[in-house]
Amino acid sequence: MNVDSTRRNVTMTRWVTRTAILLALTLAFQLIGLPQPVTGPAVNAMLILSALLAGPSSGVVIGCLTPIIAWQRGILPAPLGPMIPFIALGNAVLVLLFALLKRRQPYLAIGVAAVAKYAVLATAVRLIVTVPPPVAAAMGIPQLITALAGGVIALLAYRVLRGVIGD
Repeated sequence: MNVDSTRRNVTMTRWVTRTAILLALTLAFQLIGLPQPVTGPAVNAMLILSALLAGPSSGVVIGCLTPIIAWQRGILPAPLGPMIPFIALGNAVLVLLFALLKRRQPYLAIGVAAVAKYAVLATAVRLIVTVPPPVAAAMGIPQLITALAGGVIALLAYRVLRGVIGD
């Protein structure tokens, strides 16, 4: 093995390990059974932390897996089933926009990314998916609030974690 090959293996091992740990923590937040105003920000915080600690691809993977696993475990109510692809898309948009914009102003990046996630979910329930009115309402402003709160929590947590893990 040459040096470049070894470096790639170490990088890939770090990515897989961090992504697996962050996915497990995110799922733990979902499985605890806390109310949505707690779980939503926690999951969104984990998505942003994943992007910060393991890269945007990690956050996207976790963001796409969490609604599927939540559905399989019965955490996501049945009426939200048709929203799974849009929840995954909204999570991916949140992570990718944050990752693209974070260098200039991370808090502004959180705001833009949260609004974009909200737009994906709100558009889906207005124009694409037919869901009961309470489900449609849950995919609106509450999603914006939980994404904003989760993003702020993630940035604050990252300040602490960066010193602990040396990133």
